[in-house]
Amino acid sequence: MSTGHRHSRGAHMHIRGDHAELVVGGRLDVRSAADARTVLHSAVDDGDGDLVLDLTSLDSWDATGLGVIMGAHRRAGRCGRRLVLRGVPPQMQRLLVATRLHRILAIEGGLAAESLPRV
Repeated sequence: MSTGHRHSRGAHMHIRGDHAELVVGGRLDVRSAADARTVLHSAVDDGDGDLVLDLTSLDSWDATGLGVIMGAHRRAGRCGRRLVLRGVPPQMQRLLVATRLHRILAIEGGLAAESLPRV
């Protein structure tokens, strides 16, 4: 990652990174959504090319957190960028498949929907 870092601490969430890659950890939920939205929008607005969102350290997300991801996806598209999810944990992969959002979001390496355990 480059030297420009952005940090946000919601109730149970942290984001670090620059305009090309952000690492999201903890919980992305209703309590952390406003901070996450601010950091993601700033990263989208201030950069160019793909914005990779590394979710490897993300423990959980709720519907509000998923809405933040979708909002960042739409904003990136309007700015001529693409939001790419990396390291999506299995339980979140199942949610993306159940909601069919895996067809809309760019997911590094894709999802093997048929190999995911049923919820």
